[in-house]
Amino acid sequence: ADVAHELRTPLTGLVTAAELLPPGRPTQLVQNRVQALRALVEDLLEVSRLDADVESPDLSAVPLERAVRRTVTLTGLDVRIGITSDQEVRTDLRRLDRILGNLLLNAHRHGAGPVELHVDGRRITVRDHGPGYPDDLLDHGPQRFRTNAPERGRGHGLGLTIATGHTRVIGATLTFANHPAGGALATLTLPPD
Repeated sequence: ADVAHELRTPLTGLVTAAELLPPGRPTQLVQNRVQALRALVEDLLEVSRLDADVESPDLSAVPLERAVRRTVTLTGLDVRIGITSDQEVRTDLRRLDRILGNLLLNAHRHGAGPVELHVDGRRITVRDHGPGYPDDLLDHGPQRFRTNAPERGRGHGLGLTIATGHTRVIGATLTFANHPAGGALATLTLPPD
């Protein structure tokens, strides 16, 4: 957390400086890398807040289907949505967006299409059709700075860690498994009211 906070000030300067560069391909490359660094620092700060157990949910009643469709739209990712039964839930919509957004991004980044999100009452599943979660993740859960398997691609291992942290804050459960027919399967079960 301390390092992430210390990085924030010079990073703000880099973001500003990158915006002042003349248009062109080199500028796009610099701006892209600065934005990637900015996202990483923000993720580190988020992990540190979640680790400190100082976060509390901002609960409100929302129809789950509408919330899920909103999240998918915000991600801009290609996701097949299935609804068995919709239910109004009392949850923190911002945290739900973050959990589902990270699960969907992980499925796209490390799995293979099609990516499917399914709502059945209070249970939401996200499934891809890639190689599935590695055994280490299934045995020990997500661990920051570990993607656990080369075939699952590159990354810092923060997305699933953040999703797990927000799940804890809203009182839900998040489990990871491999689908019997192949692919990774994450199941988020929201708590009863």
